[in-house]
Amino acid sequence: MRPALFSRCVIAAGLLTSLVVTGPSNTLAAQSARSIGTIVIAHGGEPEWNAEVERIARTAKTGGPIELAYLMGPAAATHRFQDQVAKLVAQGATEVVIVPLLVSSHSGHYEQLRWLAGLTDSLDEMMHHHLHMGGLERPTVSVPLRVARALDDAPELGSVLAERSLALTQKPGEQALFLVAHGPNSAEDYAEWMRHLRVVAEQVKKETGFRDVRVDMVRDDAPAPVRAEAVLRVRELIGLQGELTRQPVIVVPVLISKGRVSKEKFRADLAGLNAVYEGTPLLPHALLARWIERRVSEVTAQAGAVAPR
Repeated sequence: MRPALFSRCVIAAGLLTSLVVTGPSNTLAAQSARSIGTIVIAHGGEPEWNAEVERIARTAKTGGPIELAYLMGPAAATHRFQDQVAKLVAQGATEVVIVPLLVSSHSGHYEQLRWLAGLTDSLDEMMHHHLHMGGLERPTVSVPLRVARALDDAPELGSVLAERSLALTQKPGEQALFLVAHGPNSAEDYAEWMRHLRVVAEQVKKETGFRDVRVDMVRDDAPAPVRAEAVLRVRELIGLQGELTRQPVIVVPVLISKGRVSKEKFRADLAGLNAVYEGTPLLPHALLARWIERRVSEVTAQAGAVAPR
């Protein structure tokens, strides 16, 4: 073999060996070794309430196994968080993404999830008591637990509310819309809820064409005087919208599923107002399954971006 040809062959062989040892195959192998399990966790309520959560969670396509857990109610004990994590690990999950089917990431319930995932050791005494009553504990597994954001200002939330709103009117351009949420106890959390919900309200206005769109909360779990003041404010705002449009105000709840709050409490809060209210919650709606999928993708992409190489 001629010396020049021989040299080229040696160089080519060296490059091939280098690609095998240090090329992208190791990265691809590491990515393919990731198996993402998902826990969809919600507040929990009556069997009817929980059934809608289960229905939407089972339709989400996250590329891995999905389990359900609840923070309160009888289903919390039968779908304990730590047991559901163990199920996912037994199915081969190397990471678990916790998707909170909650309206806001600024609440005691969201902090419960962060505590369960080991992301904080600080938890309100009452919230800790609720976990204890439901038998919920931190899992004893070694896989990473990652908590996604709640609905907050997700575009899927706005689109579902827009659809719910338009179902109650044939002339949105002449009427006003009021979005009413449950809400948190503390003033700080209230401000964060409103920061996100104003974004949602603006999206709903663009998608529907209502003449006026407002949002606020009744702060249902707050002390009685705080709740009473919140309800009074909601009623005053709806009254002003009615004066503006001279039409009944469309009222849509920002609630996950149908329960006592939507069927009884909100109706009582709105009694006597010139308003149209049916109480249809966010579930069931296919967009919530797409939202679950997107939250899982967001968390896993972020985790992959910061993982050591």
